[in-house]
Amino acid sequence: MQTFFTSIIEAMGASPQSGKPAKKVSRQRLFTGLLLSSGIGWLAYRRRSLSRGGVAGAVATGTTVFGLGGLGWGLSLIFFFASSSLFSHFRAADKERTAADKFSKGSQRDLAQVGANGGVATAMAIGYGLSQQPVLRASFEAGFIGAMATANADTWATELGVLSQQPPRLITTGQTTTPGTSGGVSTLGAGAAAGGAFSEGLVYQLLQRRISPLLPLIALLSGFAGSLFDSFLGATVQAIYYCPHCQKETERRIHNCGTPTHHLRGWSWLDNDLVNLLATLFGSLLAIVLRLPFCTGKNINK
Repeated sequence: MQTFFTSIIEAMGASPQSGKPAKKVSRQRLFTGLLLSSGIGWLAYRRRSLSRGGVAGAVATGTTVFGLGGLGWGLSLIFFFASSSLFSHFRAADKERTAADKFSKGSQRDLAQVGANGGVATAMAIGYGLSQQPVLRASFEAGFIGAMATANADTWATELGVLSQQPPRLITTGQTTTPGTSGGVSTLGAGAAAGGAFSEGLVYQLLQRRISPLLPLIALLSGFAGSLFDSFLGATVQAIYYCPHCQKETERRIHNCGTPTHHLRGWSWLDNDLVNLLATLFGSLLAIVLRLPFCTGKNINK
């Protein structure tokens, strides 16, 4: 891991802002990010929010984002993780039955889940750190915000939407379905998605000490759209299985009752982690497109 980060620093060469060698500053950022992400990962592991693999993924993601993006990027990532973990444990007993029946994994995030939610954001941080042109840096910044806003929106929608008193409706047909079904949306879930997306952009904006509604608005639009895209994939092509014993649909290959499930629909290789990865990529690219018209002149740093 040390060799990987060192090679990134050496590839950077000089600071895009000052033109002076940036190796020392970058190493300090990477080391600080390593300490912070390791500490948070350890606490999350103790609270069973992360598995051992999840800790490794969180440390790699946090170190890279903090080291190449900066303090605001790293704290935005922490905000996502802290808020999503909080809502994962919120009324956990009420959500336990649905999670066991429907969801492929529990609230303890593993390496694949960390990569699915943070992989695109990490790639954007690397692109930002290696870029020197203002337009590219602004684009990678927007891509980071879009990816994180989508991840936050989807997590808030899932964790809070499943508690809705009204049955969700499939995003493709509008038919009512059971809570936790892939592709199901509810008013509560949609509101949570919008709140999660906007809050991620707002927190990032405040951390950058800028007074502008542009990035929070981009976060709202791209994050909410990304969460809807996630639901669309869940309703159409995500792999869904059927438990013959319980007579229920699920994302699990082996149901919580212990019965092997049968493939019902969707692409067998497209699990929930890949859906999350594609959704964050969609939100990231949309944010870049929304940001490009403002990447001129004095607007570049807003």
